[in-house]
Amino acid sequence: MKMLKLGAAMAALAFALAGPAGAQQADKAEKPKLTLGVGGKPLLYYLPLTIAERKGFFKDEGLDVSINDFGGGAKSLQALIGGSIDVVTGAYEHTIRMQAKGQDIVSVIELGRFPGIVLVARKDRPIKSVKDLKGAKIGVTAPGSSTNFFVNFLMAKDGLKPEDASYIGVGGGASAVAQMKRGEIDAMSNLDPVITKLEDDGDVVVLADSRTEAGNDKIFGGANPAAVLYMKRDFVEQNPVTTQKLVNAFYRTLQWLKTATPEDVAAVVPEEYLLGDKALYLHAVANSLPVYSRTGIIPEQGMKNALAMLVEFDPELKAAKIDLPRTFDPRFVTKAAGGAK
Repeated sequence: MKMLKLGAAMAALAFALAGPAGAQQADKAEKPKLTLGVGGKPLLYYLPLTIAERKGFFKDEGLDVSINDFGGGAKSLQALIGGSIDVVTGAYEHTIRMQAKGQDIVSVIELGRFPGIVLVARKDRPIKSVKDLKGAKIGVTAPGSSTNFFVNFLMAKDGLKPEDASYIGVGGGASAVAQMKRGEIDAMSNLDPVITKLEDDGDVVVLADSRTEAGNDKIFGGANPAAVLYMKRDFVEQNPVTTQKLVNAFYRTLQWLKTATPEDVAAVVPEEYLLGDKALYLHAVANSLPVYSRTGIIPEQGMKNALAMLVEFDPELKAAKIDLPRTFDPRFVTKAAGGAK
């Protein structure tokens, strides 16, 4: 017993002598090199990711983040489930859908408080409302992505089923614009800057717009969380310091976006994101700045609105019992906010 007490005393003394070094060790990321998946990085939906990367916020946290850009959110989710990436910036809805499938996926910071998704139709098509989409070819970033969920929800509200239209993956960049201009699709559910480009060129009519608070109230009855940082729960449990550092970087980004102008944003993003038209990009950013989260916290009503949207068109979710609090862990963003003060 004396030997045990002596050992405990020696351990305590060693920790005390370590001082700041011991604290630094506790603050060291368990996984400083990691891979993050995203589905359509140039889209303004994922602007917080580009800002965190380009302004060096990940590096400031001691993280080396490799970014894999997939064709759509559904593909980055598949990569996470398959184990080829560590974390994802993607739609909050995936955390709900995966829980129904028995996969424990959790979000740790809200990046977008509104989806920012817009449903448009070509002006030369006889589509003046959502009801007219029956039999239409609809472009989405990728089948099974949040842009696909958005149009499915709107169609369900108007009495249509998902199978009443066909969905074509068009991505979220210049190819999406080109396919709409060439008439290969009748309508599109997509994001900025793609939507603003088509609007400014006079190619489309807007059927539903979730870029503004008023638009979200009309469509969902309130806020509906959009992009989040999500990962498998066991990653969070095994890498709490790494998770905290990721959230710190994204929280810092949200604070930067609160006061950023469109010109500030354009000065940070890669040149190719401007689609060859800086004025257009500035207009798109001005349209999209309201969508970004102010606090990083997903409100309870926002979670309920997201679930209500999915239940509207997904029979599997109608029968599932979803524990919404398990889809979001607020501890990390709460700590990041406290450290930022």
